[in-house]
This record gives sequence, C-alpha cells and structure tokens, in this order.
Amino acid sequence: MEKKNFAWRRWLPLFLGVSLGLSACKDGASSGCRSDAAADAPAVSVRIKHLEPAFFRIKAAVDAQQFMNENPAFSHYYLQRQPATAKELEASMPQMATNAALQQLGRETAAAFPDSAALRHDLAELFRRAHYYFPDFRVPPTATYVSGFLGKDIYVNDSLLVLSLDWFVGPKASKRPDLPQYMLRRYIPAGLLPQLAQNVSSKYNRHELTANTMLDAMVHAGKALYFASQVLPCAPDSLLLGYTGRELVGLEANEPRVWGHFLERNLLYSTTPFLLQKYVGERPNVPEIDKTCPGRVGQWVGLQIVRKYVAEHPEVSLGRLMAEKDAQRILNESHYRPKR
Repeated sequence: MEKKNFAWRRWLPLFLGVSLGLSACKDGASSGCRSDAAADAPAVSVRIKHLEPAFFRIKAAVDAQQFMNENPAFSHYYLQRQPATAKELEASMPQMATNAALQQLGRETAAAFPDSAALRHDLAELFRRAHYYFPDFRVPPTATYVSGFLGKDIYVNDSLLVLSLDWFVGPKASKRPDLPQYMLRRYIPAGLLPQLAQNVSSKYNRHELTANTMLDAMVHAGKALYFASQVLPCAPDSLLLGYTGRELVGLEANEPRVWGHFLERNLLYSTTPFLLQKYVGERPNVPEIDKTCPGRVGQWVGLQIVRKYVAEHPEVSLGRLMAEKDAQRILNESHYRPKR
C-alpha cells in the first residue's frame, strides 16, 4: 500500500503541466467548450425579483406581514409560512432585517453579484438548454434573497426558484456558511449555476427506489453532473465537482487505480451506508485510496461512467439518459475500463 501511495504522489508532477492544459480545453476555458447540441435553442424569458431591498426595509411585524403578503409563493415555499407559524415569522423577521451583521452581509452580497442583467442572462442560458432537452421544463419565477444561512442555499420547484445569494459571496465575506473548507470551495459566485443545474436535474434524474448500492449512488450522481455539464457546456469540471485543479489532475492521472480500488474491494454492490458515505458523500479526502484523493470520488467516477456510456451510445438523448433507472445497464453498456 505504501508503494501505491508513493505512486500517486509521484505521478502528479508528471501530469501537472500536460493535464492542466488538456482540462482547460476539455472543460471549457477560452479555447473551447464542450459540444453543445442546444447552442441554437430558442431563448427563454427570465424575470428576477430581488427581495433583498424590501427585506432590509422591514422594521416591525407589520412590515414583515406586508412583505410576506406581497410575496406569497416565496413565503409559502421558502419561509414555510403557515397559519401556525405566521406570527412567529412576523416577530423574527424585523430582528433579522435590522441585524447589523446581516446588513453587512447584504452589502457584500450586492457587491459580489452587482449585475442583475448578467445573472438574468446566465440563468436564461441554463434554462433555454434545459427546455431544449426537456420540452416540459418551465422557467420558474425567480427570486434572490439574503437568508443569513437560515434558509436553503437554492430552492427550486416548478413554482419558484429562490437563490440565497449570501451563501455564494465567497471567501471575502464577513460571514460564511458553517461548513468545512472543502465544501466552502463550492460557495463562490461562479459556483452558483453549477449547483443550480444539479438541483434542476433532480426533476429528471430517475432511479429505482430500491436501488441502494454503491454503483446506484455513483451513477445517479454521475447523471446529475452530466446534466449540469450539458446545460452549462463551458463550466469546467472543477466548478461542477468543487475540486481544485490539482485534485482533478490527480484523479485523471490515476483513474485506473481509483477504479481498481472499487473493484478490488468489492465496493460496487455494497449497500452499507457507512461505505457509501465514505466514497460518494461529503468528505475532505478518501485516504482509503490515497490521502490526496478528494472526497466524493464516487461521484467523479460516476461521471466518467456516464460520459463513457454516452460516447458509446451517441444516439441516446439527455432525456433518455436521465430516464434510465438501471445503473448496472449503464455500466455494462459503457464498457468503462480505464487502462492501467
């Protein structure tokens, strides 16, 4: 095992100069993006309601009541306003809106996302591609908000999209979500759309309810990431996965070894939640493979399997891929065999 660890570290410098250039081209740097079948898809209309100014004008319970009455869908879905909780919300919202630290975070959020037209354009680009691949997709009414991390970072259903932008201000913010650093890497302005795309994918990403193996979890995550890569064809893999460039280089250089680990340890058909969390869930690294191997490596492998499956079956549309529930079939027909 020690010899393998040494090999991982030894390969990194050898591939660093070459792989960074290749990933820049492949992942959508200025020299090119992924193939985009939806490049000429019709435009869609996106309207954004910025709730922050009205929220920060709340001084009393009556103001909070008016704010919620004027934004009924937001209040119902995002704030979870119910008859039993309305009075409590009306009492707590003025305390939040007048909190100096939250007001400071609100100013930092406005500075991090200064261009409403640019945000609207980026959302429209994502949504028009989603509509191209899934004609039943409807652009939800969109709102931005500053939740103080008490609400979800992104909330989306057919009736509403809420972007809690303070989550995505980045490392210069006076306050950040209470998350470890390896997760905070995803909470930057550029990380907003990749996370939104994966949220949107959940509407179409089918899987068997009884499918609970490691392979099922890997392929399900891989399909979500692949969906995001198609509706955001110029988003680099580093943003889609929340990895550093060095982590991606290491994975690409050692892909056969990573895949071999899953095979040699008979992990693909494990249903043990602890093991699934180790390889697919949030974690700073996966020392069982190597201390430099990043967490969620199972998701990365799932993406490679899905990409190989699509390459082997170019006739399969994104809609058909997302509707495919059988992870074993995707693996078998992908002929995924990274060479040692």
